[in-house]
Amino acid sequence: MKYLLVLNINPDVLAALPEAEQQAIGSGHQKFMDTIKASGEFHSTVALQQPAQSAVVTVRGGLPAVTDGPFVESKEFLGGYYLVDVASRERALELAAMIPDAAIEGLGVEVRGVEFADGL
Repeated sequence: MKYLLVLNINPDVLAALPEAEQQAIGSGHQKFMDTIKASGEFHSTVALQQPAQSAVVTVRGGLPAVTDGPFVESKEFLGGYYLVDVASRERALELAAMIPDAAIEGLGVEVRGVEFADGL
């Protein structure tokens, strides 16, 4: 079964970390990817740009409008995800605990089962 391991980030939390800890997050993600690729559980991953670089498109009265920045006022934003193909929910939870973000106060990894997918 496929699970989405959602990385919810808080840019302020990340910015407050010492440089060495920020670099350890990156190397920890590489180690995690190596692990799930070797086990055959890796499907795909995406890292997103910072929320300040996003845009929101709305259509009202048939006219599109684009505004800068995130849609919601929030401290946490979708930072990226891993899509894994595992034998069980328990394994997905195990993998989520291996992601460096899970060990940082103020961050977390959300685990969601994939209900439907097309084009995979």
